[in-house]
Parts: sequence; structure tokens; C-alpha cells
Amino acid sequence: MLKEVAERLKDNYPYGDPLYAGQMLKPPHDVARRAYEMALKINPNNHALDGGRASSAMEKEAVAELAKMIGWGGDTHLGHLCGGGTMANLEALWVAGQLHPGKTVVASTQAHYTHQRIAGVLGLPFETIPCDRAGRMDAAVLAGRLAAGGVGTVVATMGTTATGAVDPLDAIVELRGRYDFRIHADAAYGGYFLLVKDLGAQTRRAFDRIAEAASVVIDPHKHGLQPYGCGCVLFRDPSVGRLYSHDSPYTYFTSTEMHLGEISLECSRPGAAAVALWATQRLFPLVPDGDFAQGLANGRAAALDLHLALATLPVQLIDLQDMQRDRDTIVCLRSVLMKPEHREWVDRIWSILDAATSAALGTPR
Repeated sequence: MLKEVAERLKDNYPYGDPLYAGQMLKPPHDVARRAYEMALKINPNNHALDGGRASSAMEKEAVAELAKMIGWGGDTHLGHLCGGGTMANLEALWVAGQLHPGKTVVASTQAHYTHQRIAGVLGLPFETIPCDRAGRMDAAVLAGRLAAGGVGTVVATMGTTATGAVDPLDAIVELRGRYDFRIHADAAYGGYFLLVKDLGAQTRRAFDRIAEAASVVIDPHKHGLQPYGCGCVLFRDPSVGRLYSHDSPYTYFTSTEMHLGEISLECSRPGAAAVALWATQRLFPLVPDGDFAQGLANGRAAALDLHLALATLPVQLIDLQDMQRDRDTIVCLRSVLMKPEHREWVDRIWSILDAATSAALGTPR
């Protein structure tokens, strides 16, 4: 049977190879794999201490490190791991909807498509705000929409899926001084880049205000070297835990403290994911310009040099030069260079791409 499994698994791309740059598939670090496998032999359930004593403690410690990275220390946060960014964003918008019932959720036109789906599931009105030429939410248009009233939550995307654009969170925070709304930072893709030193000035200004968001989502299974699925939702105000309040007749007997299962919409959750994240963060501390941050910087440097995967974007984001416009969107090549070693392989990838392009066009190299 296992031999048959091995044969079936051959039908995959070599996701871990540095020549693979097609999708957001970053191989987990070996320590994450080994820690996950160690925990999997126990198979802890981090719904409550009854089912995952050690792994629950490790989850709280690992999540606290993520909160510290954002700028929230001590007991000034509430958070937990979950299956991924979709579930994490659902929880954040669920809390927002409880605090601003019936009010509209707005996000940029380049925000992840799941936000509109999530709003539909939660029964919340949803609207999009146009982007500027850099793919960032247009703060001036947002200001006009806020002035019209009825907005309960603004989703700031800290690294869009298509282009990596970072919404102007600094401008959004300033608008909150004039209007009453909640800020949710969807940093599922880009959150860890807080630790990278050499970011563009506008991007740095946005990241420097992330601690002022009410909720933040980060996906350790994207840039955090973790196996799927491992997402994280964080709330600045721990009192939102009251919104999750429930009573269970068959769990919560080993401690009188608030359990992870009491602050999560999910019930059973893999403790192994928490163990793997804890071990990885011990090996690679979340500090600016540390070894982990340098790996992110290398991947970013490679991405700035190369564009490979397909993406459909609004033409307003692309300099068409003399090209004739015949539609409102254009199919582009984008890069998904997430592996630290990609920086050393950029020239090799370029040469392969150049040879393939020349062959396709029938032109000499």
C-alpha cells in the first residue's frame, strides 16, 4: 500500500526545488518537519488542555512571539493558530461583525477573494475600494467612502497575493481618527516582512503602524517555514474573548484558565502544528535582520529581479507603453520566489526562461 502511495505522489511538481517558482509553495524547514512528526506520534488536540497539555502551552508561547513581532507584548493580545488564512480572516471578521453588527466590510480590489466570501458567510455587507497604480488601496477613495458612513471594518492587505502590494495602513490609521471603524490587517502573506530592514519607504511606513490594527492575520505556512495548514489570528484587545464564550460538558476540566478552545471557532486543532512552529521559532527567533529575516530578504531580492507565474491584473496597474488596450485586464508573468536560495538561482532561472522564450518565438539567442 505504501509503495502505491509513493507512486501516486510522484504526480507532483518539485515544489522544494529552487527552480520551482510557480506558486506559493515554500518547503517547511527540517526542524518543523521533525517536530511535527514527533508530536504526531502523540496526536495532541489543542482544543483544550485535556487533549494537548504540552502542545497547548507551546502554542501560547509561539503565538506570543508572533504578537511580540507585531508590537503587542505581555497580556495585550489574544490569539491562536488555525487551519490557514481563510479561517483566520473569518474569525477576525466574525469578531468585527459582532462589534459592528450590520456594518459594511471594505477591502481593496486586490485583496484576497476570500474576504468577499467570508462576508457573505457572515451576512455582512461587503464593498471594494479601487487601487492606485502600485496595487495599493486608494486612501482618497477610502476617505470618501468612510465619509458616506456605514463602514464597520476596513481590511488592509499587507502583501497582496498577485503583486505583493501593501495597503497604506499608515493613512488608514489616520482616517480612523476621523471616522469610527475597525482595522483588520490581513498580513497572511506579508506579515513576516516586518522583520526585513530594506523595505520601500511607503511599505515601511505601513508596517510600522500594524500594531495599531485591531486584528492581524499571519500565515506561518507561507513564509514561516511551516507545513500546511498553519495560520494565526491575533487580536490586540484580549477582551474580545468574551465573544467566544461557550460551555462544554465534556472538556475544560484540567484548568480554570481560559483554554485555546474557548477563543477559537474551530474545535479540534492539530497540536503538532503548534509544536512545529514553536520549534522553528526557537531555532530562528523573530528578530529584525536575524537569520530568519535574512532568508525573507533574499527571497524578496530574487522576486524583484524575476517574474514567472501567471496573474490576471487590471491594466491600470501595468505600464502598457505603446500596446493597444482591448480589455480592462491583462495576463502578466509574476514571480513566487519564496525560498531563501532563490536569490542565488535567479540568473539560472533567467537563462532557462530566456532559452524557452527564444525557442517559442523561433529567434536566435
